[in-house]
Amino acid sequence: MPQTSAVFSGFLGPSCSGQVQPGMGERGGGASGGSGDLIFQDGRLISGSLEALMEHLVPTVDYYPDRTYIFTFLLSSRVFMPPHDLLARVGQICLEQRQQLEAGPEKAKLKSFSAKIVQLLKEWTEAFPYDFQDEKAMAELKAITHRVTQCDEENGTVKKAIAQMTQSLLLSLAARNQLQELREKLRPPAVDKGPVLKTKPPATQKDILGVCCDPLVLAQQLTHIELDRVSSIHPEDLMQIISHMDSLDNRRCRGDLTKTYSLEAYDNWFNCLSMLVATEVCRVVKKKHRTRMLEFFIDVARECFNIGNFNSMMAIISGMNLSPVARLKKTWSKVKTAKFDVLEHHMDPSSNFCNYRTALQGATQRSQMANSSREKIVIPVFNLFVKDIYFLHKIHTNHLPNGHINFKKFWEISRQIHEFMTWTQVECPFEKDKKIQSYLLTAPIYSEEALFIASFESEGPENHMEKDSWKNLRTTLLNRA
Repeated sequence: MPQTSAVFSGFLGPSCSGQVQPGMGERGGGASGGSGDLIFQDGRLISGSLEALMEHLVPTVDYYPDRTYIFTFLLSSRVFMPPHDLLARVGQICLEQRQQLEAGPEKAKLKSFSAKIVQLLKEWTEAFPYDFQDEKAMAELKAITHRVTQCDEENGTVKKAIAQMTQSLLLSLAARNQLQELREKLRPPAVDKGPVLKTKPPATQKDILGVCCDPLVLAQQLTHIELDRVSSIHPEDLMQIISHMDSLDNRRCRGDLTKTYSLEAYDNWFNCLSMLVATEVCRVVKKKHRTRMLEFFIDVARECFNIGNFNSMMAIISGMNLSPVARLKKTWSKVKTAKFDVLEHHMDPSSNFCNYRTALQGATQRSQMANSSREKIVIPVFNLFVKDIYFLHKIHTNHLPNGHINFKKFWEISRQIHEFMTWTQVECPFEKDKKIQSYLLTAPIYSEEALFIASFESEGPENHMEKDSWKNLRTTLLNRA
């Protein structure tokens, strides 16, 4: 299946600087000043009007935009307009340039200009194929390609390039739609509420330790699941977070918001893993077995940290910190908590998760210098990554006082998204165990209510608040029965 991430790495280098590359040409501005509606600083485009930025995207006879700029502008433009509107404007600019070439002395360069337009469209369709699922965008694409083929009646090279581009686009769209349909058919883990007032499972019922008792192996299988799910996230999905959160802030709903199932599925996976951990602990009948279960998950979380799988690590810690688990004081008193304290130190939220960010930076450096695929794995805490992107969006305005778009802001957003997408390209080096993965993905998990019932059955309520909660739960369940 064509992968957006594979194309992405070709667009942006490690710095994502937006520096003008030698031989690419410059359009609309000098290296250290402004010309027209584009402003450059030390060779880097930092601001411009929306119209000028769109014109900067479109090639001319003597100019082709820097690939870093192509990606960053196509990614950020959706904050200001739908892709089909941008495509329509690109088509209009192309038509105006074509008419000028036909009327002027450079008519012989028309074929070269058309080839550059096709190349731009090719890069667009490869990087953001989902933009063209919209019928309006596909209609605009057909209109532009129809115009540029009119100058290629002799040998048909432009027509051939357009046909190849269109075929690749359709294959990419079909593959992505099939993947989404498949994921929607996969049922989420069942929510087991347990029988009334007796949530404990039979002694013969399988638990995670009966499937996998090696913390390293389980951490590796969790990493498989993480990389599989995160690989279906695309750059435009991440950019859409900004639009979606803006709509929530403004208490309005955007009807044109594209469905981002991959983001929802990945977020749900984190929550399911946290609830699975809590379920595995609370459903155990004997205290010594609960102690063993807690110590096992602590070891799994530590192995996830060593691998660079911070998202699973955080989900496991979150599961153990849920109230039904955290309140089991007699069980926790038997746990060797030194390793758990270290893990919580890494995920300490103080100073904007400073400790986690230091660990993430170390994993990133290891990944960049890696000699093996095992050392390349970096799976950040997804919720924190999303918050970072949105915070960056909120503290910097989209427009400057002169009305220009603050393109410097979008360079930085693109840089962070590029780094994230680089991590999603890593192929998991561990052998897949279908039995373990099946358990992780389909094992029944308790609801929050059932977790509290199981917790109180393990260790009775210790204060008035817990006694009231336990009484209310019993009453609710008896009435329901």
